[in-house]
Formats: sequence, C-alpha cells, structure tokens
Amino acid sequence: MNDIKVGLIGFGNIGAGVVKLLTNNAEVIRGKVGAGIVLKRIADRDITTDRGVAVDPSCMTTDVNDIFDDPEISVVIELVGGYEPAKSFVLRAIEKGKHIVTANKALLALHGQDIFAAAARKNVEVQFEAAVGGGIPVLTAIKGNMAANNFGSVFGIMNGTCNYILTRMTQEGADFADMLTAAQELGYAEPDPTFDIEGVDTAHKLAILVSLCFGTRIDFNAIHTEGISRISGLDVKFARDFGYRIKLLAIGKLSDGKVEARVHPTMIPLHNPMADVNGVFNAIRLTGDFVGAVMFYGRGAGQDPTASAIVGDLIGLSRSMLAGAGRRMAPLGLMDEQVRDLPVKPMADIVSKYMLRFSTRDIPGVLGTITGALGKHGISISSMVQTAHEANDNAPVPIVIMTHEAVEGSVQAALEEIDRLDFVCEKTSFIRIEDNLE
Repeated sequence: MNDIKVGLIGFGNIGAGVVKLLTNNAEVIRGKVGAGIVLKRIADRDITTDRGVAVDPSCMTTDVNDIFDDPEISVVIELVGGYEPAKSFVLRAIEKGKHIVTANKALLALHGQDIFAAAARKNVEVQFEAAVGGGIPVLTAIKGNMAANNFGSVFGIMNGTCNYILTRMTQEGADFADMLTAAQELGYAEPDPTFDIEGVDTAHKLAILVSLCFGTRIDFNAIHTEGISRISGLDVKFARDFGYRIKLLAIGKLSDGKVEARVHPTMIPLHNPMADVNGVFNAIRLTGDFVGAVMFYGRGAGQDPTASAIVGDLIGLSRSMLAGAGRRMAPLGLMDEQVRDLPVKPMADIVSKYMLRFSTRDIPGVLGTITGALGKHGISISSMVQTAHEANDNAPVPIVIMTHEAVEGSVQAALEEIDRLDFVCEKTSFIRIEDNLE
C-alpha cells in the first residue's frame, strides 16, 4: 500500500515531539496501519534552529504553500497555535481537500463552527484529540466507544499550571503568588500566565467538551470563566478543615434543555477521586446514561503526551483513507444536521453550595447582621467557624460560613449588601462546592 504523506505547519516543541514519535515508532505505526505515515513537508518561519530531532533539510520550508500545493500531502497537522494565522492555514488546507489534525483548542473554541462547516463542504475530516487533555484519549472515547450514551455531565481538571499551584498551596500552606513564581521557575507556567491562571485555557477545552458531549454549538463568551488568582492560603486551609480540596474545575451539565458551562475554583470532597488529582496531571469525568461515571486521568500537556494524541489522530485518518472511507466521522461525532443550539443557563440561575469567608472587625452584632442578610436572600447556613483573635486586637477576624444549596444570583445579592457594611474589612471570598460529581 502507498504511504500516507503528511504536512506539518509549526515546528515548535510539540512539532518536534511529533517528528520524534513518527521516527522512533515508524515500524510500530506501519504494523498497525498497514502503511507508513511519512512527514513529507515541515513549514515554519525558523528552519535553522536545532529541535533535537533528525530532519531531512530538504523537507523543511518557510513557505506554507509548499504544503497546500503538494497533491501528495493528504493530511495537514496545524501546530501554530492561537487564532491567526492558524485559522487561515486550516481553512486553506481544507479548501485544498486535505484532512486536518490540530491541537489548537483556542482556535476550535472560537472558530470551530466555521472550520467544521468548511470541512463538511469539502468532505474532509478535522481531528483534534490533542486539544483537550494532552495524551488523554477522552474525545475519541466520547465519539467512539461511548457514542451511544446521552451525557448528563462533564467535569474536568484540565490545566496543569493551575493544578500544580493549587497542589503546592494545599500541601505547603503557601500563598498563590509564591507558588506561581515557583511554577514559572520550573517551566510549568508561562512568563505571562494569564490564559492559564485566569481559566481561559480551561474554558477553551470545556467549550470543546460541551459541544461533543451535548451535541451543541456553544458561544465561547457564554462560558462563565474565573481563575485561581484570588484564592488565598486561608481559603485552602478552611476548605481542608471542612473536608474539601480546591481545584480549578470545568463544569458542563445538561438539564431541562439548558447547558451549564462554567470554569471556576471549586471545592471537591476529599473522598472524591478528583480531589487526589495533583501536580500537573489532568482528569476528566463523564457521566453517560448507560455507561455511568467514567474518569480519564493522565498528563494533560507536554511534548510526548500531546504528540501521542496527534499521531493517534493520524493513524485513525490513515486507516480510513486506506479503506477508502473518505469522511468517516463528523468533527463532533454526530451528523452535522443533528448539532443543536441549546441555551446556556445564566450564571445567576445556577444552584450550588458555597463557602463564604468574611473578614470583619470584631464588634458586637457582626455575626447576627451577616446571617440576617443571608437569610433575607433565602440562603441557609449548614455550618460556621469564627476564628478567635490574634494578639493584635485590631486585626480582621475571619468568619467562614458553609451554605446549603442556594441560587447564585441570591448569593451575589447578599454579598453585595454585606460587603457595603462598615465592619467588613475586605471583599468577601466565596467558593462554590460540588458535592456530587455524578
């Protein structure tokens, strides 16, 4: 059989991993596909820097058109990242009738609909396993072995930078700023870590998961997104005292025809397996009506795991092409005409339990005023801790309240009222709780 010829756009760290895997495991891949997967062209602005992998100089180019215009290349791997020129490259390759493999979650979260529609018109596939969870094969499972299920929920710890920081804060009682610096020194966090620590990277991945699980198009801007920069060592301590760990959690739920799609710090019970996902590891938990709860765990980023997912997509496409199957699977795993437009539930309407941490002056009547304001907004209290004074009588006193389930809008209204009171020393910290991750 003829080998499958591939073009790679973007020869950074992940691109080098793809080259290494295709080279080192060439015979393994040939034995599983029935033909070789040959990297015919690599396009990058920099074709002189040593990437630590052996590449035939004749296959290197600075002109992406050398890939688009090569009729032998049937699959294009896009590893440029970001929105542009990645989007233009992908659409150009599709227009030329080439299948796409990408790890670009940001591109798919914001422009996936345009790309998928273009692929449908040209009868080519778009594969993107590496866009969510690195080497964790969750998207393939959703579209494949679990495809017969109706999914009710998806939860994910999907950013290694945030998970590393929160793990260190939990284990060492450290503050956020110190642990962010440590993550940057170790290379786990970028010099500008905004996309990671403010939850944007996780929201990109959630947009893809929600679309696959619930068969819906979703406006990325409708995903409520919060990061971990406001989490303090005190929050971590009190969460542990109440039997929880704080994680940056992506939450997708489908109920009554509406989608919940939100990313924020969340308290998870210590007995739940997701609470033990530590360091740079990721976990994604799905619930299907027949399969029940299934959790995927592994390295969510890095050169080798991501390359594994990319080459896995290449192998799947190669098998289809060799069998003459053409466009075997739509990008979301269901027929294009079956993709729905489901409304996203407003954040003010979601229901959750909360940990509220107030910082107040120690004067008579404080606790009664706070509980009265919460009660006025229909928020009931399940437990409470008031910390005793330190030696400094003027120091603010933390009051921590755990609530029963309450409507988010009511909680926010109550906190706005309380934060305006004279005895409140700083803006109230609140963290949502997910007791039931089914």
